[in-house]
Amino acid sequence: MNIDINAFLDQDQKKDLLRFLTAGSVDDGKSTLIGRLLFDSKKIYEDQLATLERDSKRIGHAGEAIDYALLLDGLKAEREQGITIDVAYRYFSTSKRKFIIADTPGHEQYTRNMVTGASTANLAIILVDARKGVITQTRRHTFLVSLLGIKHVVLAVNKMDLVDYSETVFNQICADYKAFITRLSVPDVHFIPFSALKGENVVENSGLMPWYHGKSLLEFLETVHVGSDRNFEDFRFPVQYVLRPTLDFRGFSGKISSGIVRLNDELMVLPSRKTSRVTRIITSEGDADMAFPPQSVTITLADEIDISRGDMLIHPESQARSERQFEAMLVWMNEKPMDPFAQFFIKLSANTTRARIDSIRYKVDVNTLEHSSANTFNLNEIGRVVITTNKPVFFDPYHRNHNTGSFVLIDPITHDTCAVGMIIDKLNQAELPSRITDPETRRLIEGGQSLISKDELQQKYHQRGATIWITGLHGSGKNMAAYLLEKRLFDLGATTVLLDGSTIRSGLNKELDFSAADRTEHLRRVAHVARILNDQGIIAICSFISPSENIRKQIETIIGPGRFHLVYMDADLTYCRKNKPDLYEKAEDGQLYNLPGVDEAFDVPEHPEIILKPDFHHIDIEPVINYLQQHQIFPAE
Repeated sequence: MNIDINAFLDQDQKKDLLRFLTAGSVDDGKSTLIGRLLFDSKKIYEDQLATLERDSKRIGHAGEAIDYALLLDGLKAEREQGITIDVAYRYFSTSKRKFIIADTPGHEQYTRNMVTGASTANLAIILVDARKGVITQTRRHTFLVSLLGIKHVVLAVNKMDLVDYSETVFNQICADYKAFITRLSVPDVHFIPFSALKGENVVENSGLMPWYHGKSLLEFLETVHVGSDRNFEDFRFPVQYVLRPTLDFRGFSGKISSGIVRLNDELMVLPSRKTSRVTRIITSEGDADMAFPPQSVTITLADEIDISRGDMLIHPESQARSERQFEAMLVWMNEKPMDPFAQFFIKLSANTTRARIDSIRYKVDVNTLEHSSANTFNLNEIGRVVITTNKPVFFDPYHRNHNTGSFVLIDPITHDTCAVGMIIDKLNQAELPSRITDPETRRLIEGGQSLISKDELQQKYHQRGATIWITGLHGSGKNMAAYLLEKRLFDLGATTVLLDGSTIRSGLNKELDFSAADRTEHLRRVAHVARILNDQGIIAICSFISPSENIRKQIETIIGPGRFHLVYMDADLTYCRKNKPDLYEKAEDGQLYNLPGVDEAFDVPEHPEIILKPDFHHIDIEPVINYLQQHQIFPAE
């Protein structure tokens, strides 16, 4: 028989690819099912078959029959225990389609392994034992599949041979599962009864279940339509590499995440928002008139625009989000529990920057779907969080675009992957969390001891470390009072450091804006700097609006109740408007936001140690000097 090998290879190349995973409880038959698929579709070699037959007699769990699970359970621990631990990937093809299978563990402690295997899947096969029906693990796996945005699910009811191929049993399991899955977002669900060990309804329909009129599992996998799952509307092209082989060529290479691009399309570059037109689309097979996901291409533009790795090309009429704060579902994948105040690297598409977890909205019990409050995550735990990045990142909600809506958090020291996340959406300013301390931070901020005692520092400087925190509205004279106090104390021989908003924001907190979350982070950092200065016996003079009474109390917790001394500039809004008219006019015209006293509340301090009443010509800071002397802060006896 003459075979045109080139025609065969060309036909094989054009087959589409289906990625699917199997999930289920221990002994539901995941590995056996995949082994049966490989065996019955004749996709194993003779030496593999000989090894399989030998191992089945020696360590198999199928009696005298072949244990097909041994084709998948490759680790020694897996074979000894008869369970799946690692994610096993297998490739096979039929005359109609290519397949990549991820066989994922069923144990709850391997949740992160299942998430890894499901991250690229188009379809999930969730197995249940016909004798047990829908159990806790079934619900857990379905929740994870829904969380990861897999749109096609097959509930594969295995071991039908052990219930005499009962239609009643099958129908009851289907009814139970339908009642549960209505709570989740899975649009396409199919039910198939089979026996993996016997091969019934796996590759061909079984005559032992004449009441089932659907397709066999393999036939369904060959025909299920997943092409429309991709987003072809919103063009997203994260730039991975700027290609410059010669002086006359400059192209931008990457993988199309979503949408379609054509020659002469107008494209916008994020974050610069500059536009140009497509002059060439270069694929592995040469120039093309159009390209679509998941193609990797090089695009050239008509204009010389500054574009670098991490930028994104989009259609101007279909904008991606560009934000620093967003909500996401997070799966914690690190053995070490999450530190609520740690900084991470976040990798989102081709973009990498620093990020922090500002708030944990709730933690999800993956077995019951119940929500509970939490301050941290442990390995395999899942929850809803608020994340803030150091610079704006470009993203889409995960349900709309998996590639531009998913991210990983990386430990900046060990470079371990700490968590994976799926973005829900951006946050409104009013929803941003405000947080500085919680009970756990007391352990952190009180840790560490200097070799120099407080008494030694006091004897050297003739003062005690303390923070004079001056609060009041914009234009109340805070900064004037702070600088006058600094000069007066210097003349008296005190050792001081002055911290004010403009100085700190021009350097240490340069990346933070005036949203509620960033203002809180801004003040948290200042409070820690002041505490460090106090620990060294230095008097810190801090001039910050700090409009919230709750935040001021948290600042006092960080610095220490005995070292935090609050000064209130008692100036009303009329005085402040006259002192800084331009600032308040911009706020009233809508050019400025989050200005205390205008569109943000200012809480008058409940119990300040000192109240200063400024006027336009003079601020008397002697009450502060007298207070320091009376409380033996300076000079200290």
